[in-house]
Amino acid sequence: MDLLEVSKICKTYGSGEASVQALKNVSFSVPKGEYVAVVGESGSGKSTLLNMIGALDTPTSGKVLIDGRDIFAMKEKSFTIFRRRNIGFIFQAFNLIPELTVEQNIIFPLLLDYQKPDRNYLEELLTVLNLKERRNHLPGQLSGGQQQRVAIGRALITRPSLILADEPTGNLDTRNSGEVIALLREASQKYEQTIIMITHNRMIAQTADRVLEVSDGVLTDFGRAHDVRGTSAMRGSEWKGDRV
Repeated sequence: MDLLEVSKICKTYGSGEASVQALKNVSFSVPKGEYVAVVGESGSGKSTLLNMIGALDTPTSGKVLIDGRDIFAMKEKSFTIFRRRNIGFIFQAFNLIPELTVEQNIIFPLLLDYQKPDRNYLEELLTVLNLKERRNHLPGQLSGGQQQRVAIGRALITRPSLILADEPTGNLDTRNSGEVIALLREASQKYEQTIIMITHNRMIAQTADRVLEVSDGVLTDFGRAHDVRGTSAMRGSEWKGDRV
């Protein structure tokens, strides 16, 4: 069964001659547990697409279904709860709360939902993320890679079925980038979570199960990552192909 279904999504900003069509009739589906990379040059529409999937923006037309539910047909309060429980977000900026410890930042989404953390699952996450010894540290006491691992833990703590990652390695060096991608891959496999990740990095894109490219608002599905070598998805002029 498909966890995510995007159907005929269009997004237009502005009106008349000044209008910009950011997404043009985009449709695709993603089964549960698949790890998908979305690539494309700056301004191609890929971040707009991710924002539509996470309902951080609304489409001009079209539908987004998550676990069979049309998210834009839901009432705002109902969807706020649905998103908090079913979608995890990871951004290039870590967006941690500086006054909270590592552990407090990770469990923060649960507190917003008036839930107590599953202590066994929290300990498992801290172990997988290699943060047990840093659990009482503040974000300012951590490296960039460690802060991104905290952000990943925060995205995973609610056990969401869908994780949306927008350039999660953009501020990291090669070693930390590799570690973050390995953690996302492990989460996808271990917890059967579907991951949609935007990246400019061709090597990182090739770690995904599948590669989608957005160009001028049009989506192309290149299928399995190992089949896209030599395609336009792997030849973008802005790609950072030397980093892993």
